[in-house]
Amino acid sequence: MAGRIEDYALIGDLQTAALTGRTGTIDWLCLPRLDSEAVLAGLLGTPDNGYWHIGPSVPETSPRPAADRRSYRGDTLIMEMEWDTPTGMLRVTDFMPPRTHADDTPRLVRIAEAVTGTVDVDVALSLRFDYGKVVPWVQKTADNRTRAVAGPDAVWLDTDAETHGESLTTRSRLTLAEGERTTFTLSWQPSYKGAPDKLDIDQAFEDTEKFWTDWVSRCTHSGPYRAAVIRSLITLKALTNPLTGGIAAAATTSLPEEIGGVRNWDYRYVWIRDAAKILSSLMRAGYLDEARAWREWLLRAVAGDPENLQIMYGIAGEREMPETTLDWLVGYEGSAPVRIGNGAAGQRQLDVYGEVIGTLHLAALFGLERDETSNTLLTKLVESVETHWREPDAGIWESRGPAQHFVHSKVMAWVAVDRAVKLVDDGHADGPVEQWRKLRDTIHQDVCANGYDAERNTFTQYYGSQDLDAALLLIPQVGFLPADDERVIGTIEAVQRELSTSDGFVLRYPTNGDDVGMDGLPGDEGDFLVCAFWLAKDLAMIGRYADARTLFERLLSLSNDVGLLAEEWDSKLQRQLGNFPQGFSHLGVVEVALELELCDQRASLPALEGAAR
Repeated sequence: MAGRIEDYALIGDLQTAALTGRTGTIDWLCLPRLDSEAVLAGLLGTPDNGYWHIGPSVPETSPRPAADRRSYRGDTLIMEMEWDTPTGMLRVTDFMPPRTHADDTPRLVRIAEAVTGTVDVDVALSLRFDYGKVVPWVQKTADNRTRAVAGPDAVWLDTDAETHGESLTTRSRLTLAEGERTTFTLSWQPSYKGAPDKLDIDQAFEDTEKFWTDWVSRCTHSGPYRAAVIRSLITLKALTNPLTGGIAAAATTSLPEEIGGVRNWDYRYVWIRDAAKILSSLMRAGYLDEARAWREWLLRAVAGDPENLQIMYGIAGEREMPETTLDWLVGYEGSAPVRIGNGAAGQRQLDVYGEVIGTLHLAALFGLERDETSNTLLTKLVESVETHWREPDAGIWESRGPAQHFVHSKVMAWVAVDRAVKLVDDGHADGPVEQWRKLRDTIHQDVCANGYDAERNTFTQYYGSQDLDAALLLIPQVGFLPADDERVIGTIEAVQRELSTSDGFVLRYPTNGDDVGMDGLPGDEGDFLVCAFWLAKDLAMIGRYADARTLFERLLSLSNDVGLLAEEWDSKLQRQLGNFPQGFSHLGVVEVALELELCDQRASLPALEGAAR
């Protein structure tokens, strides 16, 4: 049985990732890429759909014990778990060597070692290809390697431990004395190729640790929340493919927004919006190379068709992500259907124009060199905004109900034009700037006239609506109105009043329980964590620093024991919900920490000026 969502830790190699639980069981692994078919899919089904367990031996009728301790090794993605058994201490170390070149082989390494005393260890590897559906053909080779094959895929297990097949599972039981260790390496290779080379595990471990510590050393943030920021940045980096530049929204599919509900989506793709916001956080923390790679990804993905800019693409810029359901998987804790692909890819969402151009503008501010191809793209994108900004769309939350004139979408259309004007004014681009200035003013006036409820002193979810939307919290953050504008303050207070939950966090928008809501779906969902981070940042921007810090620290307390956050929080069940780990949630950590650092710096200026006088 899968653990709670927050029971998992992420390990990854930048191109794919695995989730390893407190009991030493890996229940999720896609190979060779994050959006490839899973070879371990027990997370969304049962153990029959694939898992890999390494932990202390216990009687068959006893539950597998959770580790007494676990943590990442320093500022890396190397996970260490320790069990105190009656006879000694067992440590299991999990890691995936980073893949930064096209010909790198995907590897997952597990090391079992006796730290003290003597320990008995159980190992069980149940590979199931095609998201837990296909049992591979498993055989031992002449050189004592284990090969599992199904169709185009082959997975190789290398270990010095004695293994045997039992109930369609590769098993091993070993006894380790103090100081002894046994290693296990899982490698993926196309089935039509020969065996992958055996891995030098000590060298791979050293290289993996060095990769992450070197990358973290480039971080420019040094505030009081540095540890949380670093863990979030590492998580965001793990979702960033170094070959394509694509940034996935999360490492999983179909982890539910409501236990037992139908709001289960595939997040293993590149949302323009999510990627742009994640890049903003990375750049503010000192990482510009990722912005350069993403710009190249964007130009390839959009190609010569910016008029049909999609809201999301595949990791390498693929346009087609047909949404299907996997009926053989029962879903996480019975939350069905399990979906792969995402039908929202075909939606029109006007805000993506603002996200793209806003990120290009920020990259220019941070020193990214001018690029004439992206300048051409800029012009085409603004032309698309000019053509379509008056049309209704599906909105930031990808409503599957009727299209509406969402206020956030209009605001981001304004951002698109505003940042284009700034790029031209600052010499980073060329374009009909006076025409764009007029367009910018027209959009601004339209939003203020039609998206604002003067009686309640708040902007609304869409034109003519009485409902609110947490995305309205972004109005001051994108500069549409200053933070001290009474309409901004009124909107922040209205969101706190009408969308807050019992834990003081924030819903995205109202839902209708069993009835179909505005978004075209039945059921409810948890508190959307990034919305609460937006609220914390807004509170800091309007001078309510203590409230901002209190909310931020409450949000950090929701992180699991290794600093990871899913998409949502269930205030009733007091547990994490949604895909995991979620890039949006972790960029919220970085953004608010950086904002609070700025607040601290501003607060210290009067004292410094007084001392100077």
